[in-house]
Amino acid sequence: MAIKYCASMMCAGYACLENEVRALETGGIDSFHIDIMDGRFVPNYAMSLNDMSYIASATKKPLDVHLMVEHPVHTIDLFLRRLRPGDTIYIHPEAEYHPSTTLKKIIDAGMIPGIAINPGTSVETVMEMLVIVKRVLVMAVNPGNAGQMFLPYVGKKVKRLVDMKEEMGFSVYWDGACGLDKIMKYAPMGVDGFVLGTTVLFGKGKPYGEILKSLPR
Repeated sequence: MAIKYCASMMCAGYACLENEVRALETGGIDSFHIDIMDGRFVPNYAMSLNDMSYIASATKKPLDVHLMVEHPVHTIDLFLRRLRPGDTIYIHPEAEYHPSTTLKKIIDAGMIPGIAINPGTSVETVMEMLVIVKRVLVMAVNPGNAGQMFLPYVGKKVKRLVDMKEEMGFSVYWDGACGLDKIMKYAPMGVDGFVLGTTVLFGKGKPYGEILKSLPR
């Protein structure tokens, strides 16, 4: 299966978001990664419902919505009615009392259910959810800010999840500090997709298409 690349839109240029979306789409990006932060679950605010809604209206490419918010069960319907069947929504199990309830809402709406796992969260604590999700987003940095350093111990967690993915029916995606070195190392191991931010895609002074064509597929 081809490697999937997701553009981390919190890193995009907001002077003209329309141009950013078009350039990324033309350049060959596979999906648009939308980071929603509430300033409570993570120490930052990022991207709004309006940002997400605009990007959904501006492209036919899938959206990957990463909810870094406390108790998403209370607000998940705001996102579901603005997205399209086939878009992905990730929640953090650490942020929810009963994450399976929120995941069921995502499934019932025709979306792809996913969980995002913080660096300090063990595979054992999410084992039951791996049966029902279709994507697992492994955080290689603590969530909340772009440009952080890779946490090396996450690599062992990635390997464990890759070894389990076929039996349990989910895909593994990488988020945070994603440079070419990480793609070259972990894609052959079985990671299905990578979220691209400031390490490799944004702020490089090159057309997005040129960068994307240089990455392994």
